[in-house]
Parts: sequence; C-alpha cells; structure tokens
Amino acid sequence: MATVNLLTQDEIAAFRRDGAVVLRQKFDDVWLSMLRAGIDADLQNPTENFTRHTKDPDAPAYFEDFWAWNKVPQFEDFVRNSPCAPIASELLGAEPINLVMDNWFLREAGSASRPPFHQDLSYFDFEGSMCVLWLPLEPVSKENGIAFVRGSHLWDKLFMRVRFADGHPSYEPTQVAGLTYHPPPDVNADPDAYDLLRWDMEPGDCIYFDMRTLHGGLSSVTPTETVRRFTLRMTAPDGVIRYRGDWAKDERAQFQAAGYTEGDRISGPFFPQLWPRDRG
Repeated sequence: MATVNLLTQDEIAAFRRDGAVVLRQKFDDVWLSMLRAGIDADLQNPTENFTRHTKDPDAPAYFEDFWAWNKVPQFEDFVRNSPCAPIASELLGAEPINLVMDNWFLREAGSASRPPFHQDLSYFDFEGSMCVLWLPLEPVSKENGIAFVRGSHLWDKLFMRVRFADGHPSYEPTQVAGLTYHPPPDVNADPDAYDLLRWDMEPGDCIYFDMRTLHGGLSSVTPTETVRRFTLRMTAPDGVIRYRGDWAKDERAQFQAAGYTEGDRISGPFFPQLWPRDRG
C-alpha cells in the first residue's frame, strides 16, 4: 500500500471497533474555503440531483445535492487532491480507494429540519467495505451535530431507507432480494438507551464512519446561522453494484445510464479512483 501515515493506530482501531471516529485538523482552510465556494456555485447552478428537504416553501430550508463532483470544479479538486482518500485507505486497510458518492447539505438559519436516524448502506445499490467522510464547514457542538450508535456497524442488520423530508420509515420488516430490511430504531424517543458517539468540532475536524453505522440528528435546536456539511462515500476494492430496493431506483438509473449493471465493481469513470492518485 502507498504509505502516508496520516492516522494513529488508535484512530484506526476506534473506527473499526466503534463504526465512527473523529479526526482532528485533517483539512486546512484552503480545502474548507474551496468546498464553501463549491456549494455556493452549486446553489447558483444546481445539478439534477439538487433537493430541498423542507416541505414548507416559506420555511428556512434544508438543501442537499449529490454526484456533483464532475460538475463543480471545486468538488473535483477536493475529491482528487485532498487527504480524504488516503485517510479512507488507512481506515479500511485497502487500496485502491474509489469514489462512491459526493454529497453536501446546507441547513439555513432557523431550519427545524434534521437528518433522521438512518444507515447509509440501505439507501443505494452498493455493497462492500465503505466509509463516509463527514466534514462540517463551520464549528459544531456535540448537541447540534450528528450522533452515531456505537458499534451498530457490527449488528449484521439492514435498516430501511428513511425519507429525510419527514423522517418516515417503513414500519414492517421488508424482504428485498432475499434480505430483510428492518425499520430503524427510534433513537430520538429514548437517546439514553443507546451508546452514542458525539463530538464538539472545529473547522478542519472531521468524522469518518462505516456505511453500516446508524446515525442521525438528536438536537431539536435550530441553527442561528447557516451551516454546511460536505460528505464523501468511498469504497475499498470489494465495492460492487448490488440491488437494494426500488427506493433507490432514481440513483440506480444514473449509473445504469453510464453502463453499470448488477455485480459490476464500483470503479471506472462514474466512480473514479482517488487513491493512489491516478495521474494518467
């Protein structure tokens, strides 16, 4: 493997044991400023995936866009050249590392919307060893950030996709392609019943978590200033296209249009190699 040694053995062990780890000051202000500029550019010229999750058109909004890396130059520079992928390689103990999906979220001041507790793995037609970078572009208090259910990546359990607009899951277990998907637990109903990981964070700090880890927003506090988060999903070489359910049909249609089918490896032009750097 290409050796970079950006992490300590304790950080790597925490990621693998707990399903999420906070990493301090891994991204300098050049990268953060680049991502802020990219979000501004995307807001001015959104991609076809741009979404407003807040249902009330007059309320402060919760926005999202994804698979914008090849449409917004600042995002492409970040995914290809920042420390994001070598860190993923160390955490997963694998290379090459390929991009699965870029994603950003913007929560306007006063927005009451927040991410429901969910498991990223069940949202998309993917399978394999994958991690997610969660990078806030403003300071975050643990009360108003994301909470992770420690060790939930090792439960060997799949959870239904939950709509971000209203937090509504399916309430009965669902069979899809021989696998059972369960409604996610209502963590907000009794947070003390769960072993939760939460951190205060400064700009430059980040969280990496396993795609299987349950996570979501606990706080009902509304932000007094606009907050932005940039996320990346990345995969080890075992990442493949695997049908998860018709709920992912819109995302599936995009990579099918690029020529990908069931069982294909997550690589190639739609899912570029990020580490080792592909300079060809």
